[in-house]
Amino acid sequence: MIKIENLCKKYGDLSVLENVSTEIHKGDVVSIIGPSGCGKSTFMRCLNLMEQPTSGKILIDGQDILADGADVCKLRQKMGMVFQSFNLFSHLMIIENIMLGPVNLLKKDKQEAYDEGMKLLEMVGLTNKAFAYPDELSGGQKQRIAIARTLAMHPDIVLFDEPTSALDPTMVSEVLAVIRKLANDGMTMMIVTHEMNFAKNVSNRIFYMDEKGIYEDGTPEQIFDNPQKPKTKEFIYKIRTCNYEITDKRFDLYEFNSEIESFLKKQLFSDKRINNVLLVCEEIIFNLLFNNLGKDFSPIEFTLKYSEKNDETIIEFRNDKINKNILKSSDEVAMSIIQKYTQNLNVEANTITLKI
Repeated sequence: MIKIENLCKKYGDLSVLENVSTEIHKGDVVSIIGPSGCGKSTFMRCLNLMEQPTSGKILIDGQDILADGADVCKLRQKMGMVFQSFNLFSHLMIIENIMLGPVNLLKKDKQEAYDEGMKLLEMVGLTNKAFAYPDELSGGQKQRIAIARTLAMHPDIVLFDEPTSALDPTMVSEVLAVIRKLANDGMTMMIVTHEMNFAKNVSNRIFYMDEKGIYEDGTPEQIFDNPQKPKTKEFIYKIRTCNYEITDKRFDLYEFNSEIESFLKKQLFSDKRINNVLLVCEEIIFNLLFNNLGKDFSPIEFTLKYSEKNDETIIEFRNDKINKNILKSSDEVAMSIIQKYTQNLNVEANTITLKI
């Protein structure tokens, strides 16, 4: 239904999207996830030209809506959009808000638009609010009306730009229930959302956006249960990272320990757990510096990762001289300390990885 080729969007010198290419098929429910500021909403708004792309192609049913002479208004009607804010006309009754587009743009008879509007209100569970005004509704009700208004235009695909972000948490579920019903009915949808469980359950595809584009694209099972790329893993597993580079044998151990301690305290680690991590790190470092790396020192890259989702702590030491046998000649006392506090120790070319 939609083919996107090399889509780019810049604001002056700031590049937000670079060479984004993908296809959306009929019946797809695509949830778009990623960190704040990664371009999710910009991508969505570019699709129906609420933001003018800098370059690239957007083909809807084979027609490029960015081409000269394209009937943008007609092609745009194929895509409905539901925003974070509801954008209802406060001076019109709810049924009038829903009828406005079909009567003025689709040139439908008022009675026909009214009848369809009432059916849509029934679908979203708000028939009793047909003659109320927007100010009389809760946020969740307003968003359900916004969805009904969008559907009244008979779009082929509906774009949802964080439809629950402006809602009180108690109202989120009623809006998600309507979107879930649309998915079950086969509506093609793209949804920018921070509701991870909802995205996992309702979608058949997930776009994880980062680095100015679609960083990883897969099924919910692939993205949420077995992400392949580093930044996707960090986002899904809620991984926090602390990095430190040891550039000299006479490095500042106190500064090193202080950075680790500060990082772990932010993750609410107990003092005992922090001390265990520090002990293991010190033993590895001293073994590498004074026993195993030899006189020709090269920098050691240290990374400490904590996964909030799995409550796992992973430590990595990287150096171009590390090999599978590097710790075999280590001090027995040191190795016993490392093994005591480590669940898993893995040594490969250039990297030592420990799970604590």
